[in-house]
Amino acid sequence: MPEGHTIHRLAADHSRDFAGQKLAVSSPQGRFAYGARQLDGRLLTSVQAHGKHLLYDWEGRTLHVHLGLYGKFRRHKSPPPEPRGAVRLRVIGARLAFDLNGPTACDILTAPAVQSLLDRLGVDPLRADADPEKAWDRIRKSATPIGSILMNQKIIAGVGNVYRAEILHLLQIHPERKANSLQRQEFDALWQLTVRLLQIGKRYNRIIIADPADVGKPRARMTRDERLLVYKKAFCSRCDGPIESWLLAARKVFACPRCQQK
Repeated sequence: MPEGHTIHRLAADHSRDFAGQKLAVSSPQGRFAYGARQLDGRLLTSVQAHGKHLLYDWEGRTLHVHLGLYGKFRRHKSPPPEPRGAVRLRVIGARLAFDLNGPTACDILTAPAVQSLLDRLGVDPLRADADPEKAWDRIRKSATPIGSILMNQKIIAGVGNVYRAEILHLLQIHPERKANSLQRQEFDALWQLTVRLLQIGKRYNRIIIADPADVGKPRARMTRDERLLVYKKAFCSRCDGPIESWLLAARKVFACPRCQQK
């Protein structure tokens, strides 16, 4: 499932390429036909992201998209080619177009429904209005493992499985450590690192954890294997010890038992 950096990058790209235009909107697959008719020919005013959710504002009508595990956007020059696969949503602008296949959610939300969605989500480290105090207030009161907390979109929105493993490894925090055992300075370090890594991810449109000085390459030239330090690795990049993996919050987490002691 795409993590928050990807969704924010999509919001920025779609805002740049389509906002300010009256767009042709259709549903070649047919499952979003009624919603597409409501948006067709209307002006797209803005595109925003919150966590893993995209919100498109068409003059007061809000399109909500959540890609889930299988959702994918395809970008085209305008006019686009014949639809490929089950295209839920097709949007055509003056120069560019995009298709959306297989999303978990693609629906029109009323203003109260948008607010209800946002109220359910935690703070998003990539948003300018993010208030880390809200996340800290939840974390300091919870005996849930911090590795589970980081996957809870109601506490911190946008962090997924890869960032979870990499952030905790960099901070030398074991995923099973109880969240309420973290000291305030540890949470501050976790928040600041999360913000920085997600910003890097948004800029380069990929998760990049490794320091270019350690790899000997700029971030743009790193391979996938070079970009990550612990996720799906056999050995720790810090101590060369074996990496362990197990299920936590329904996803496999990776950690070094030497560097990340409970």
